[in-house]
Amino acid sequence: MSSIDHFWAVIPAGGAGTRLWPLSRQSSPKFLHDLTGGGRTLLQGTVDRLAPLAEDRFVVVTGRPHRPAVVEQLPEVDPGSVLAEPSPRDSMAAIGLAAAIIERRDPDAVLGSFAADHVIPDPGGFADAVRIAARVARDEWLVTLGIEPAFPSSAFGYVHLGDDLAGHAGARAVQEFVEKPSVETATEYVATGRYRWNAGMFVVRPTVLLDLLHRWHPEFAEALRAIAADPSLLDELWPGLPKIALDHAIAEPAADAGRVACVPSSFHWEDIGDFDSLATLLGGDTAVLGEAGDVLAVDSTGLVVPSSGRVVAVIGLDDVVVVDTPDALLVTTRARAQDVKRVVEQLKESGRSELT
Repeated sequence: MSSIDHFWAVIPAGGAGTRLWPLSRQSSPKFLHDLTGGGRTLLQGTVDRLAPLAEDRFVVVTGRPHRPAVVEQLPEVDPGSVLAEPSPRDSMAAIGLAAAIIERRDPDAVLGSFAADHVIPDPGGFADAVRIAARVARDEWLVTLGIEPAFPSSAFGYVHLGDDLAGHAGARAVQEFVEKPSVETATEYVATGRYRWNAGMFVVRPTVLLDLLHRWHPEFAEALRAIAADPSLLDELWPGLPKIALDHAIAEPAADAGRVACVPSSFHWEDIGDFDSLATLLGGDTAVLGEAGDVLAVDSTGLVVPSSGRVVAVIGLDDVVVVDTPDALLVTTRARAQDVKRVVEQLKESGRSELT
């Protein structure tokens, strides 16, 4: 498989993964963990997937506390291309800074932004979609990869597809981005065949991205370009950047302005947002992430994560989630997996932030 000329892979590696507590923490977020049992962390798997397309053209954006771990996990990536955010400012700042740096390095660049914590077990199908998106992006489009919905989910936003894109087989115009709907509305969306999950994957020329940002947030774009021109300005300008996602900052208004295209994609994609989705990914009646010999399951189903060195025994429980770490134990059900973040909130409110 040949690489894509002038294609740069941008990997935003942020977030604490609060729904995966106590496995994922602020100090060790989920992208630094092997959640598939395959021997590679989610971050490493993302780089593995993109390396055939980008060769060594990577920019990883992460928080300052996580940069040493990211550099250690990615010896194949130039440490100078691992950028450290002084503070979390959401995806627009992270991806925008990478775009501003790439814009100065390579005038012919096309970048693809792909989160560090997604699982895509079909690298070939993914690569095919990215190749189409890169060709479309060279014609000044902001391109997103739209994932074919596996079920009517209320956990994801949606991309509303328009007509076929003239001159670009495999691409469609985007009518609008839709926020996370109710299950009832999502069912209606899926039935039409004109909606795709919004996985937050964008392919675009850096200059197009920054010019779109300048259209709606001129000072934001100017600050990012100033930092790229003079990195010593990072600490001074970064705190003043808006805390906003790329979707809200440019993708939604650009779709309204007719500037966004979508490559509808059928490759399997998993956003491991909670322990229920992790259990589905791992499969089996009683899924185990870790040392299988440390788990004894009798007439039980669900997910067990033994990471304390103790033996975990589960008897007569259905769809249970047990996560055992040296300093915290979580017991819940798959149905209540989304509520794990409430535990993190309560720990912070009670002054137990060292556990988060």
